[in-house]
Amino acid sequence: MIAKITHGSSITGALSYNHQKVVTGKGQILYLHKMLETPTGSYTLNELTRSFEPYLIANRKTEKPALHISLNPDPKDKLSDRRLCMLAQDYMEKMGYGAQPYVVFKHTDIERSHIHIVSTCVNIQGKKLSDAFEKRRSMAACRELETKFGLYPANQDKKEQETMVFRPVDHGAGNIKAQMASVIRYLPQHYRFQGMGAYNALLSLFNISCEQVQGESFGRPKQGIVYFALDHTGNKAGIPLKSSLFGKTAGLASLQEHFKRSAGLADNNAIRRSLRETIIPLQKDLKKAAFLKRLADQGINTVVRTNEQGRIYGITFIDHNSKTVWNGSQLGKELSANVVNSLWNDTPKTQEGVVSENTFSNDPEMQATSPHPLFDFDSQSLIGALTGLLPQVQGDDYEEMAFERRMHRKKKKRGKS
Repeated sequence: MIAKITHGSSITGALSYNHQKVVTGKGQILYLHKMLETPTGSYTLNELTRSFEPYLIANRKTEKPALHISLNPDPKDKLSDRRLCMLAQDYMEKMGYGAQPYVVFKHTDIERSHIHIVSTCVNIQGKKLSDAFEKRRSMAACRELETKFGLYPANQDKKEQETMVFRPVDHGAGNIKAQMASVIRYLPQHYRFQGMGAYNALLSLFNISCEQVQGESFGRPKQGIVYFALDHTGNKAGIPLKSSLFGKTAGLASLQEHFKRSAGLADNNAIRRSLRETIIPLQKDLKKAAFLKRLADQGINTVVRTNEQGRIYGITFIDHNSKTVWNGSQLGKELSANVVNSLWNDTPKTQEGVVSENTFSNDPEMQATSPHPLFDFDSQSLIGALTGLLPQVQGDDYEEMAFERRMHRKKKKRGKS
């Protein structure tokens, strides 16, 4: 079991986040401890907040009196609501919060059920309860409760997870946000790419695309990124998802910093030389389909982009060996879009005028496994190249992560006029 503890300035904010899950049918209130109860057993946000008011009024000088804890058993642990309540009570006792008011919420909006506890770290006299060695004590409490409740120990399956296949998004399998998050959250940690075009080429291997959006808020221009899942035809499937759902690394500012850091790879002659020595001889000797397959067998995916007339206007190489993404022109004029187009100028135009043939267009089995025909790459080689690279993170609650980041932020001090 894994516990996450967050301290914040607003108990109302912590309650609102969890209460909204209840309102939308994605959660429920499991247990109330030293809280004001209602005759009906249902609670508004104001009714929940009222139980904490005496503690907040008594608070002397604690800047972050709100306490938000999530307890996350292993997905294989099947716990009844009664045992989840017992688990929460025992944990709060071990952490020194047993005498505090708190409410236990159960969240059911992701594959694994887990519980959230909202309380305060200020006692009724207004004094802050000690949080010394909090993480160490929490880990010890989790290990004790794993034994008591017969739970799977945390990280027991780490070795198994490291060997799990990391797959492209399957829009028909459900839980799209979690599938996308397991890709988007970790790509910048492992790959170097220098612009939105290269980033989108990399995302396309996983049936994802992104777009930069602009708007205005309170008279100030705002920029951001939204992400889409792609279906097997390459069309957008579902609604756009804001980058904030996937963590800081998925946002525009973080990606722009990543582009700058990745720019140094263009000066790495060793990587460029190795790729040129691999790609250019194959380009001269092989036709398109054989060329793409041979590169994929060597851990290099090729993303080809064409316009409505069928003319190639972009080609990107994704090397899973060096974890780098290159536009063809960066590797030399021999691999620029114009030169490649002249070699493959017999590429037929598709109905929608976006891209040509699939690498394995004559192989029904490969047609079934290839994510979509908008890009030319071998999905089987892709999966093999990425096996064990990224952690298995499906089931992570990215809305919760975004909420925890908001809890951590300090209020901005207003300047004196």
